[in-house]
Amino acid sequence: MASALAKMPAKVNPVCIHPMFGPGIKSLKGQNVISVPIRDAKKELAVAKSLFPGARFITSDAAEHDRRIAVILGLTHLVNVVFAKVISRDEKSGLTDKMSGNTFRIQKTLAESILTESPELIETVIANPEIRRVAEEFWKDMGRLLTSIQDSKTEEITEYVRETQERLGQQSDIAESYKRLTRMAKAAEK
Repeated sequence: MASALAKMPAKVNPVCIHPMFGPGIKSLKGQNVISVPIRDAKKELAVAKSLFPGARFITSDAAEHDRRIAVILGLTHLVNVVFAKVISRDEKSGLTDKMSGNTFRIQKTLAESILTESPELIETVIANPEIRRVAEEFWKDMGRLLTSIQDSKTEEITEYVRETQERLGQQSDIAESYKRLTRMAKAAEK
């Protein structure tokens, strides 16, 4: 996309932006917009800021944008579409919903909300060429865990979880994430 915009006639001033929110937001304040410079990063960012007042802007080159979006949108859409397909086959979904807790309810809500998007948009998101690397990593880890489960290798499973907790814990406060999940569930009940 960015390379095509760079080929536009000189009299055209392209702006390449990726709003990271959907039409349901109430305010632009604090919402992320990615700006991908084409010719004049400073001018293009100024135009983008005029279109999205109050938003938070992140500047990224096209290649980095696509790599990050493969994780941010591609992986989440892929995982949630498959999750939704699996739970859509549940012949006792009412009972499942009655028995569920916060984790399932929020995951289901996320999957359902993704499915409000058009199939064409979802296809575009998961067809990002960069997703192959991310999806292969996901399936490799999924296969590793499933094999450990099938082989009753409890130590391998717990070590995998511990290692993940430690790595993610270096990047974010996972205890705070649980509190946030609880607040989200309470807010969704209203």
